[in-house]
Amino acid sequence: MIIDIHTHIVPEHFPPVGDRAAGGLWPSMDHQPDDGSGFTKANVVIQGRNFRTVLDRCWSVSRRVDELAGQGIDRQVLSPMPELMTYRLSPEDGLAISRYMNETIARMMDAQPERFYGLGCVPLQDVDLAAQELTNIQQLGLQGVEILSNIEGISPGDAQFLPFFKEVEALGLAVFVHAQHPTFSDRILGRGALENAVGFPIESALAAASFVSGGTLEACPSLRLCISHGGGTFTQLLPRVQRFWDNGGLQQQIPLPPTEYARRMYYDDILFNNQSLRYLIDTVGVTQVIVGSDYPFQFRVQTPQDEFDALGLSATEREQLSSANALRFLGLAD
Repeated sequence: MIIDIHTHIVPEHFPPVGDRAAGGLWPSMDHQPDDGSGFTKANVVIQGRNFRTVLDRCWSVSRRVDELAGQGIDRQVLSPMPELMTYRLSPEDGLAISRYMNETIARMMDAQPERFYGLGCVPLQDVDLAAQELTNIQQLGLQGVEILSNIEGISPGDAQFLPFFKEVEALGLAVFVHAQHPTFSDRILGRGALENAVGFPIESALAAASFVSGGTLEACPSLRLCISHGGGTFTQLLPRVQRFWDNGGLQQQIPLPPTEYARRMYYDDILFNNQSLRYLIDTVGVTQVIVGSDYPFQFRVQTPQDEFDALGLSATEREQLSSANALRFLGLAD
């Protein structure tokens, strides 16, 4: 069994904004006429512009199931398209859109319980409200939450978010950290996909590092975190951070070796290069890496089995990357 930890959904429709304070920040779906492609298309409209044109595989359970076999995947973990974690909204509006997303994912899981797991979202712009909403997420049957790599410019490892992560840990839920909205976009020269290609790996690294240096992993030793896109550049930075810790410069701030904290976190395998993936596995351990794809916005460049062959994994290692690590991250291991 192969589990894809990193897939996203967009609802077919959103409830109308009504008289909510969110106004144009509230998302809506502008469905497009049939163009003969075989897919139903819709524009995700935010602030009066098309944020992204999406296909019905974003919301269609039958479409997703039909496409699994061609990807070499058996099960998916569903999570919201990151832009739909609207930290810019008021806490009340953020809670409303989060609940709608979570209920949508729960319905998709109920339609195909042998195919889907789920990660919801919370209004992390209000830490107390986000922590309270975790119980509802658990009652819906979701295995955890997806959060962004920064919350309106603040790293998730900042002390203000610690009560949220303590509640996550207490409830035994998982947290998937997705890179989004790089806080240094003015430093990226060029437009379009460069923000994703250059900015997201750095964002992932900053988020991962914040959990180490900010004390989250020290305060929450049982917290299960997974960093998107292979942790980005985090593992390349790790030897340098470890060096400064070894020399005594960071030991007051970081009680344990940084490499030990790094090996507590999980990472998807979306690195687009087997040499980079080999380095990730060698750095954090084969027990901490999980198959991912970013479906339906990207498809894997290799099937998982081809990747495992290229890496020369043993039978035990294949089982770990295929499903055992994912199930442990989701809190579903026997």
